[in-house]
Amino acid sequence: MPQTFSLPLQDNDQLAAVDLGSNSFHMVVARYTMGQLRVIDRLRETVRMADGLDERGGLSAEAHARAIDCLARFGQRIRDLPDSRVRALATNTVRQLALPRNFLVPAEAALGHGIEVVAGREEARLIYLGVAHAQPPKPGTRRLVIDIGGGSTEFIIGSGLQTLERESVQVGCIASTRRFFAGGKLSRKRWNSALTEVTAELQQFAKPYRALGWQEAIGSSGTAKAIGEICAAMKLSKGAITAEALPQMRDRLLQAERIEDIDLPGLSKDRQPIIAGGVLVMEAAFQALGIERMMVSKAAMREGILYDMLGRRGGDDPREQSVAIMMQRYGVDPAQAERVEQTAQRLFDQVADAWQLEADDARVLSWAARLHEIGLTVAHSQYHVHGAYLLEYSDIAGFSRQEQLMLAALVRTHRRGIPRTAFDALPDRRIPAAKHIAALLRLAVLLHRAHDAEPIPTLELMAQNEELHLLLDKEWIDARPLLRADLIGEANDMPGLGIAFKPFVT
Repeated sequence: MPQTFSLPLQDNDQLAAVDLGSNSFHMVVARYTMGQLRVIDRLRETVRMADGLDERGGLSAEAHARAIDCLARFGQRIRDLPDSRVRALATNTVRQLALPRNFLVPAEAALGHGIEVVAGREEARLIYLGVAHAQPPKPGTRRLVIDIGGGSTEFIIGSGLQTLERESVQVGCIASTRRFFAGGKLSRKRWNSALTEVTAELQQFAKPYRALGWQEAIGSSGTAKAIGEICAAMKLSKGAITAEALPQMRDRLLQAERIEDIDLPGLSKDRQPIIAGGVLVMEAAFQALGIERMMVSKAAMREGILYDMLGRRGGDDPREQSVAIMMQRYGVDPAQAERVEQTAQRLFDQVADAWQLEADDARVLSWAARLHEIGLTVAHSQYHVHGAYLLEYSDIAGFSRQEQLMLAALVRTHRRGIPRTAFDALPDRRIPAAKHIAALLRLAVLLHRAHDAEPIPTLELMAQNEELHLLLDKEWIDARPLLRADLIGEANDMPGLGIAFKPFVT
């Protein structure tokens, strides 16, 4: 059964969501009051990280400095909030970095809180969640949400608060401006060529999206808001984006021969350098998906992060459903998974204080216990390696990249030898806990190797620094010579985690 690990929110508790976008960084601080979130502060800064990204995944010193300086200012506002009530997520530009740790380590130090990287489809889910809460949909209707960011664009079809389809495409307002209008030059020939190329990229999912259909379309984030404001200023609509208005806006935009000469009513100086790529992507989306009219939402991923945090702490954690779906998809034996999970938690409770493990660590251990056998669907031989691969490279709703990498590392190391590089992909701050959790999972799996439902009569685990002492009933262990041999062998394997393991009996 799923377990609840987080303490419920109390009235007046504050939550903070930080969105490290490719164009702008946003932070929203909300107070929890009578079951509702009330926004009490918003911060936004134009950082243009995507402008500093090169083809090799490097980040310019200028873009790096802008980002760190911004996060330091954000960090000053939330320095007194506990880590459990702050969630900071990085998106496309950080996903594209060849060495993300070189950015994330100083970025976390500046913010004073951990930063996670989300995959494009998880970003899409959070965008939809924010829009759906800000503008509740009519029951039984479907809506299309499009978010044109600096480096990528997310396309989502959803109903209620749930997504039905999610896609993330590597076209955004900054990336497309740089890609198609190099040197700042504009021309109709360049535009038409770029429009054909971007529309073709969207065709990969356009047919199933149009087949599913939607009753309303909504644009979120800065590009959609800017285009809606231009439409209103040009008197082409009252703030909506329409199929009739976009070509007129594009023609007005192309009267300029260079980006710095673009003169569109209602366009801010801040948005001028990247508006060409934004309008281009929006026009391609309208053409590929046959959109006639799009409303604009003030909400985006940052609001989605807040509501996702609220769900995680209120017993509606999307990760629980994702784990259950993966168990079903890969034919995991639920009885065995539950046995291993219960024993793992039993061990966890006994060493949590000594090892300073937290509620989040208990949650991750439970998920890893439920999923440790998913690789058996590929092959029994090296099934822990297959399982780790599935966890690392699948799109798993609700999980950040770091959370998936943590699960993958735990499943990879739950049996056999422990590779020296098993935890290298994790943030340094998470590696000690990951190794401790891995040790507990290894023991739980060993103790249930026989898939035996009989309870373990004596099970006492003591931790002292990096030593583990296990106490088992002598009569019980003597009746299980294979398990005894496995535990003796574990004393040779667990040093790969930096832990000395000493099994003994009463």
